[in-house]
Amino acid sequence: MITLKRTTYKRAVGGLLVLAAAAGVTLSTQPDDAHARPNTAAPTAEFPHLRALLQRLTTTDGGPGALVALQNRSGRAVLTSGVADVRWNTPVRADSTFRIGSMTKPFVATVVLQLVGEGRVVLDAPIERYLPGVVRGHGNDGRKITVRQLLQHTSGLPDYLDYLKPQDVIDKPLTHYDTRDLVRLALSHRPSFAPGTDWRYSNTGYLLAGMLIERVTGHTYGHEIRRRIIDPLHLRQTSVPADTSKIPGPHPSGYVRKDKDAPLKDTTALNPTVAGASGAMISSGADMNRFLDALVHGRLLRPAQLRQMMTTRPTGSPDNGAYGLGLESHPLPCGGRAWGHDGGIVGYQTTSAVTLDGRQATVMANLYPGETDAQDKDMAATVQTALCAARPSPGR
Repeated sequence: MITLKRTTYKRAVGGLLVLAAAAGVTLSTQPDDAHARPNTAAPTAEFPHLRALLQRLTTTDGGPGALVALQNRSGRAVLTSGVADVRWNTPVRADSTFRIGSMTKPFVATVVLQLVGEGRVVLDAPIERYLPGVVRGHGNDGRKITVRQLLQHTSGLPDYLDYLKPQDVIDKPLTHYDTRDLVRLALSHRPSFAPGTDWRYSNTGYLLAGMLIERVTGHTYGHEIRRRIIDPLHLRQTSVPADTSKIPGPHPSGYVRKDKDAPLKDTTALNPTVAGASGAMISSGADMNRFLDALVHGRLLRPAQLRQMMTTRPTGSPDNGAYGLGLESHPLPCGGRAWGHDGGIVGYQTTSAVTLDGRQATVMANLYPGETDAQDKDMAATVQTALCAARPSPGR
């Protein structure tokens, strides 16, 4: 399914990781304000490996444009390549907003865990307690599926996106989808495995998590994300659209290419209900960096809930990646681990990650799906290279 999925952050291997390991530089000092004007004039020579990867994304990989926003405690930089709109050849702006796809999941998981900290949700309670009858009887184990398993992709629920027709989404991008209909579509198919016995990424679990938030709070998951995360962190470029097909603020157009020789198709206007709580949000590089940094440093969750979120299980990725509760973890070639998520939704591919010592990076390409797997690999390599580039120099 090409509409919305977890992309292949895990797949940056071989020579691309060598670039990341060699990329340590000191960032230009910028004001410590997530909404200060980005450093759009960073010298090319300062980030040679990142520049090379961005150029690959917009040449070899066939994408129109790309952006990487990186930061450490001493400063920030935003690098761009290619164009935001192929018709007008406008450059990609450093302050661009874009659809973030499955990077919505850490926001949703954070709200659920806040509700756990408030005593309103029990992490290991069955989802049946909060959404009676919705999953009951699925594969005879529906009543056993817990809230934790939904957030960690260990529920065994089928992914509803496997049963939508990709071409229908691309050809009719303004179609409204009802969340309950999408859940019913998934549940009409056999479970992937018994709850808690394996790991398989499923967007269906996050549709249910959004429904859980609404049932417990009386408000939509988007309302709670705004109240609990967006407003307190002053994320001015982040939004949770409902049926709105437009992207607010300056943004690159989003494109798809049906096959290698097909022309680019503009898919910027999209009804985000096809993704819902599994991937409907819009954000920016600066906002995503700010959110994830605040999250892993305990500004959004109590210590007990943050430990639960960052308690991971292997996913079988070749780089020893692991998944917590709405949060991925991957080792970095320059040492340490990156915490974040990636996302793909029609027109946009994104990856965002941070480290516990304050390094932050978000990468965006305005083509999804791409021509080949090369875009996936280069996206993954770019975020890893950016995090290693943001490593403070010795003595700082």
